[in-house]
Amino acid sequence: MPFELPALPYAYDALEPHYQTENLEVHHAKHHKTYTDKLNEAVQKAGIEGKSIEEILTSLDSIPAEVRQPVINHGGGYYNHAFFWECMTPDAPAAPSGDLAAAIDARFGSFETFKEAFSAKATNHFGSGWAWLVVNEKGELEITDTHDQICPLSLGQKPLLTIDVWEHAYYLKYKNVRPEWIKAFWNIVNWNKVSERFAAAQA
Repeated sequence: MPFELPALPYAYDALEPHYQTENLEVHHAKHHKTYTDKLNEAVQKAGIEGKSIEEILTSLDSIPAEVRQPVINHGGGYYNHAFFWECMTPDAPAAPSGDLAAAIDARFGSFETFKEAFSAKATNHFGSGWAWLVVNEKGELEITDTHDQICPLSLGQKPLLTIDVWEHAYYLKYKNVRPEWIKAFWNIVNWNKVSERFAAAQA
């Protein structure tokens, strides 16, 4: 079956005032929809229909070079956005808890130190892309970033949390002031989902 645009787990206005209704609607219904449509075209040209997006993004080297880049671009765009929507919730807890909180404290010293480091990575990312919290190939928590639509899965990492810092992600409300978008993001982080991903990454 072709890939389909995933439904959001909340209404378009659910993340107000931190994420503007119009911005979220355009981001999901227009931008993510385009990635979905272009991914289906790229998959067909590459002859890899029937694979999951995870299978595709973790086996890019098996795709012929002449048709690989559109799969990277649109496959990453499809996955990254679907992942990003689940990173947010209108009923966000203020901070992580349980094993994830303990792991963040152990790796970064404190939750506040982690927030500062993650925010700095997102703020200082040059151009379009994403900031991530991942479990790296050594099994350690790591803050990283990727350009354009590169996905951590393709780098051997297990993503836990991301923020979209492409300009289209925040420009309608925050204009060119990316740090204000990043500050607002912390109010809507779905730490329960991040904890689920962390537990799965340890399995």
